[in-house]
Amino acid sequence: MLQKKIFFLELLMIGLITSIVLTNPIIVISTETTELETLETVEIRDYEGKDLSSIDDFFENSIKGPQYIDAENYTLTFWGLVNNELQLTYDEAVNNYQHFQKVITLYCVEGWSVTLLWEGILVKDLLADAGVDPSSTTVIFYAYDGYSTSLPLDYIIDNNIMIAYKMNNVTLPPERGYPFELVAESKWGYKWIKWIVAIELSDNADYRGYWENRGFSNDANLIQTPVDPEVPGVPPEINMPPAIPEFPSWIIFPLFATATVLALIGRKRLSQKKLH
Repeated sequence: MLQKKIFFLELLMIGLITSIVLTNPIIVISTETTELETLETVEIRDYEGKDLSSIDDFFENSIKGPQYIDAENYTLTFWGLVNNELQLTYDEAVNNYQHFQKVITLYCVEGWSVTLLWEGILVKDLLADAGVDPSSTTVIFYAYDGYSTSLPLDYIIDNNIMIAYKMNNVTLPPERGYPFELVAESKWGYKWIKWIVAIELSDNADYRGYWENRGFSNDANLIQTPVDPEVPGVPPEINMPPAIPEFPSWIIFPLFATATVLALIGRKRLSQKKLH
């Protein structure tokens, strides 16, 4: 009787583990937000039980190589459809706004990814001080090297998108986008613009940035291919992976049934060996 109870308990555990694995094949991002206290400037490699990539796990793929910006002469400018053309120094941006942190995975179209703890400021908090014109629909970001990209204003506000000044508790090195990198969660890596120097509010929903003008989708959603078939040309030397697939739910029951049958066969053979 005891053996039967143990046997059925084993079957239940197999089914439970199979269901968990199949319905959650990849944990992509965590979007929990927390206000920070002062932290030591040492790179961390795990956060709340999550393993983090290293800040050295990136591949250099910027359009003009790393940019080196002097913080003392830096200004972050807000212009376009705003009520005030706001200009902030690096210290003003970092010290005058609430800080947040998120563990998010950046997926590059070249096929690599990094999962890091990002620390920064919400773009919507900055825009609130600039004053958003009601006709604005699009936020355009400009980088020190001439790169640009855009995202819908609703996406920026609804998803609490931030510009980061730290990764894994370390101030962004020049190679990683100092002073600020956009943390465009749920978007392909070419939306994660580095070395941000200006942010424009616009009513041009069709604005296309550097790579978007060279064949990449303006939406850049991870669940879709990054290639835009309506734009001629493909960025050179880019290995574009397929979009992140969704696991087909119809296969869960057949796999569970197979696992159960295998468990029964294994149990039967084990019992026969004990009898002999």
